[in-house]
Amino acid sequence: MNKSFFKQLAIALTLFLLGYFSFNSSLFAQNLEKPKVSIAVGGKNLFYYLPLTIAEQLGYFKDEGLQVEISDFAGGAKALQALVGGSADVVSGAYEHTINMQAKGQMIRAFVLQGRAPQIVLGASTKTMPNYKTIADLKGKKIGVTAPGSSTNMMANFVLAKAGLKPTDVSFIGVGTAAGALSAMRTGQIDAIANLDPVITMLEQSNDIKVIADTRTMKDTIDVFGGPMPAATLYTSEAFIKKNPNTVQALTNAMVRALKWLQKAGPAEITKVVPESYQLGDRALYIQAFLKVREALSPDGIFPDNGPQTALKALKAFEPDLASKDIDLSKTFTNDFAKKANAKYK
Repeated sequence: MNKSFFKQLAIALTLFLLGYFSFNSSLFAQNLEKPKVSIAVGGKNLFYYLPLTIAEQLGYFKDEGLQVEISDFAGGAKALQALVGGSADVVSGAYEHTINMQAKGQMIRAFVLQGRAPQIVLGASTKTMPNYKTIADLKGKKIGVTAPGSSTNMMANFVLAKAGLKPTDVSFIGVGTAAGALSAMRTGQIDAIANLDPVITMLEQSNDIKVIADTRTMKDTIDVFGGPMPAATLYTSEAFIKKNPNTVQALTNAMVRALKWLQKAGPAEITKVVPESYQLGDRALYIQAFLKVREALSPDGIFPDNGPQTALKALKAFEPDLASKDIDLSKTFTNDFAKKANAKYK
């Protein structure tokens, strides 16, 4: 056999393999009802949504045959509006929104859990409230939240309610999740802040805040809420799930794979994957902040049995209208997709 024969054989084999993979790739894509998916998120730079960033940066969505477009908003309430308005298919957001929306007659369901603790911290300004002693001192004050109606707002409302204050006893101001939040606190525009890491750790390190309530660990979360509190999720409308079950499963597969990666990855590995802009100019502090919230990340994407009940109880503490609503918690979340994903990525 001459060299020409082997060359022709190599070309033929290459063409065959290219055709084979192209065929199987298109076949895989055809199994997805909606290969192109838009996801809305409120504060993508936060550790709260770190699993979403990991799934995107490491190509896990692409591995599932998905083309995912992520739109970042100032807070979770804005991301929810994108879903309701039809400009987003899915939201990476707080679980509590599924309960509030059901109370308004709109059925949305969370299908994979990113965080098993909220990671939200409420802190008083050491500049405008140097003599802060109790939560009652917040009456009449300005509290910065990522966006009004977001999970940070809800957490602050709950802490206030436990102390006998109503949401109307304070003023809530949207400050975002990055440099804007830091500036609002340091310049005295707000008297307290409900936000997340890495913002909170930065404010702690510079002694700009005194922590009032902390939910970055499981113990602290149980102390605040009385039980496990589901945090970040991927959620969408019930109609989308029914119409696109394979697409939802692919999204869940990518997220669970990211959660598994995060369980094993070291801080240095994470800083290599996460965009530099998310680290707010201080890589060492970013790592320090991550170590504080690592426990809060879900290990498997599965909702804890009593988590939804804890969330409903918390919401009822400051939303009287919910008390008269018949909320079916079983319709606010599902573990079906996460269980299948865990079987795939053991």
